[in-house]
Amino acid sequence: MGTKGIEIVGMDVKVLIELLNKALADEWLAYYQYWVGAKIVKGPMRSNVEAELKEHAEEEFKHANMLADRIVQLGGTPILNPKVMGGISNCGYDEPTDPHVMKILEQNIKGEQCAIATYSNMLKKIKFADDPISANMIRKIMEDEVEHEEDLQAIKEDIEMMKKA
Repeated sequence: MGTKGIEIVGMDVKVLIELLNKALADEWLAYYQYWVGAKIVKGPMRSNVEAELKEHAEEEFKHANMLADRIVQLGGTPILNPKVMGGISNCGYDEPTDPHVMKILEQNIKGEQCAIATYSNMLKKIKFADDPISANMIRKIMEDEVEHEEDLQAIKEDIEMMKKA
């Protein structure tokens, strides 16, 4: 951990680490939700949905790595016990008990919308001028989450249009 890098954060580093750990819990739960959804999904355009879910799972895993690395840079410790993730997560975990593509897509769209709101709120708390490293990372993750929401909504719209045809 670099002392000057921590000094310039511009907010209570413990508070920042707590925010990052909550986001880390979200990313791990999102990773699992996408991963397991890809395993169980059924219905129209299943193979397209499965591929999209797998791609999003990989990106959520990358986000988790980015967050964990930043937590360590700040002298903190990433979540050590997966049992606490559900309790500290901003967005929680929506168990995919219904494997139908539409239900899986709806659950993941809801998760992405929560992630977008979460990262938007984090950016408001972090002063870019004081901590451009965390702010840039959060912006990058939020950009991915916006893209995920768009991807999932487009697939859902395609399936809905197929039903009308």
